[in-house]
Amino acid sequence: MAATKSSIVSLFLFGLLVVVLQSRVIECQAQTCSASLTNLSVCAPFVVPGAPTASAECCAALRSIDHDCMCNTMRISTQIPSQCNLPPVSCAG
Repeated sequence: MAATKSSIVSLFLFGLLVVVLQSRVIECQAQTCSASLTNLSVCAPFVVPGAPTASAECCAALRSIDHDCMCNTMRISTQIPSQCNLPPVSCAG
């Protein structure tokens, strides 16, 4: 009986440790992603209508961003209008 109780407690503590470590990994990834996205500020002049072609510095900043970071950021940004009680953005060609 004591061995079973000890095993359950050990399993619970191990599970808790896994959850804590996973949250730390996610937090670290979010910080890294955020820092990478900050580097994209050099691309700001190139995202308005009539802007010139992106600079080499902008292209290098974009190239340095992790694919998952970029995709998650784009996915999250599409949710902002609904969070502000606005209709989804729909752009024609």
